Amino acid sequence: MIVIADSGSSKTNWCLIKQNGEKQYFNTEGYNPYFVDSAYIVNSLKKNLPEGISHDEVDDVYYYGAGCFPGKDFVLSDSIKTVFCKAKIFIELDLLAAARALLGNTSGFAAILGTGTNTCMYDGKIITENIDSLGYILGDEGSGTAIGKKLLGDYIREYMPKEITTLFYETFHLDKEAIFERLYGQPLGNIFCADFCKFIAVHIEDAYFYNLVKNSFRDLFENLVSRYANYKSCSFNCVGTIGYIFKDILWEVALEYDMPQGKIIKAPIDGLVEYHIEQRKTGS
Repeated sequence: MIVIADSGSSKTNWCLIKQNGEKQYFNTEGYNPYFVDSAYIVNSLKKNLPEGISHDEVDDVYYYGAGCFPGKDFVLSDSIKTVFCKAKIFIELDLLAAARALLGNTSGFAAILGTGTNTCMYDGKIITENIDSLGYILGDEGSGTAIGKKLLGDYIREYMPKEITTLFYETFHLDKEAIFERLYGQPLGNIFCADFCKFIAVHIEDAYFYNLVKNSFRDLFENLVSRYANYKSCSFNCVGTIGYIFKDILWEVALEYDMPQGKIIKAPIDGLVEYHIEQRKTGS
């Protein structure tokens, strides 16, 4: 049996492929090694993996995750090895998962727009170029965190229309002090910010929210996408909840930058499953 996982900072999508080809999908929380340690991950996996999975019958685990850079990937490999003790563990960045799910074995541009942001050029096998997203404090333009940060900043500084301020307060009952305590006094502030995108999506027909999202996507193209030398020769392809729920606005911005429409999918897990099944068939 093999296990495939795609993890962002908020959620991990898993698929167990059994010997007879049957697929079992399930979800856990996200595991970014910059935010959680091995003990946390092991404990979470043991609590959240579905009943009936024979851990010692898993042969290979292909794990794609946010933050799984060299020097940090061991956090995931050690954790997963503790749970699937007889399996070979393969740890890759979530960006490679996006490229493989979107493009398969063909070359092109791929991006992630979820809680965080990442972008790359892909040659059909490996990532050939990647401009650093800088993470949610310095960058991550176009991400759920970036959009949520702008919303919170406008609310605290009273830059948003008064009726939006009233709507925000009546919905969340948050003042400046409560927001600062949550951001600076508790962990996972990036997820806290990104969660406000659900509220934005409900009210996206309002000009304030529409422009908030559109300007964030313009920041994405200005600071990341358009910095790739041949970006106009590629279609724009993207995975992630933020890109998916705001895809109409994202296409408008891609058109502004003369980039053809490609594919936008909510999560890469189905594409990854197809990719690895094909790879095992061909032995590559």
